[in-house]
Amino acid sequence: MQEQNTEKTVALSVKTGKMTAKVLKGAVKAFLDAQKNKKPHIYKGKQSVKHLVQGGGELTSIEVTDKNIKSFDKTARKYGIDYALKKDTTEEPPKYLVFFKAKNNDVLTMAFKEFAANELTKSKKTPIREKLRNVAEQVKAKNKERSREKSKSREAEL
Repeated sequence: MQEQNTEKTVALSVKTGKMTAKVLKGAVKAFLDAQKNKKPHIYKGKQSVKHLVQGGGELTSIEVTDKNIKSFDKTARKYGIDYALKKDTTEEPPKYLVFFKAKNNDVLTMAFKEFAANELTKSKKTPIREKLRNVAEQVKAKNKERSREKSKSREAEL
């Protein structure tokens, strides 16, 4: 069996004319003091489930499809919601679970109202490609009419 390495390696550089035990001891002491005073990193926005749980507070989750993930990301950043995505591969097609927490439930409700409204308006819009196809068909129809009129007028002149 292979043992897990629990020790960390640290690079420490000291500028000195002569390295003595006293200088080395002072440098290591200064480094350790700096590590004690170092604040833990606070994660915001999109993060892992592990970091979300470490932050404390109550987690809630919803299911989203892979099409909605990007738009949810935009809304969550706007409202300052901490969330984590987890892919559920047990089902076909895979679903995504979004675990989230916010400081205030009102913020969550506002964010989800906006997210739902955005998704509703997106579903009502006609795709741009479809609009382009319709315009292209109209242009073809007008070109056909124009070519017929030209040929008729020429026949009348002869």
